[in-house]
Amino acid sequence: MRQAVDLKFLKDKTVYKLSDAGILEDVGDIYSLTPEVLLAQGLGEVQSANLMQAIDASRSRALEKLLVALGIKHLGPAAAESLARRFGSLDAVASASVADLAAIDGVGDVIAESVAKWFVDKRHKSIVTKLRKGGVRFDNVTVIDAPQTLAGKTLVVTGTLAKFGREEAERAIKDRGGKSAGSVSKKTFAVVVGNEPGASKVKKAEELGVPQIDEQAFEHVLATGELPA
Repeated sequence: MRQAVDLKFLKDKTVYKLSDAGILEDVGDIYSLTPEVLLAQGLGEVQSANLMQAIDASRSRALEKLLVALGIKHLGPAAAESLARRFGSLDAVASASVADLAAIDGVGDVIAESVAKWFVDKRHKSIVTKLRKGGVRFDNVTVIDAPQTLAGKTLVVTGTLAKFGREEAERAIKDRGGKSAGSVSKKTFAVVVGNEPGASKVKKAEELGVPQIDEQAFEHVLATGELPA
């Protein structure tokens, strides 16, 4: 439970104590805690104050982090972020069909079915209700202002780039509406080749005739969505 809401001041022994007292049954109950309850359970004033401050801060966590915090089977950070960006709120994710969920890049059938199943469970509906009553934001999504130059395009990054770390390069692609894939296929728009690239990816690109571009060309693609002339 402590890990689920990322509250470093909520120690495991505190969770056990509050659970044994019937105060905490699930993650939703965290948002009904008060300083008086914590003090009555033997927490010190400083620890109680720190915990209440952390709880308050967690009410405005990003939607993708909230989705991960729910502990939905198979749903990791990457897929949660894709869902958050596509649907924009927890309520929209909860009401989406399996087909709509599965259609999101990086989600697929297994995760989609797990997400849909989680939200129809009565116990989980109760958790969502508690979170809502506790003032947790359901629509805190980072707005991306980058032009969608790569919408519908798939790129593969291999090797080390000078200006982009691997995650930064993938984020730059996704922020512009593209897909950052781990393998090369005939649908790949281009392979970004840095220092010490993966030999198998380079070979596959050559076999399929997929364009290979350097970092400078990658920056051009990010800006325009087109390969350099």
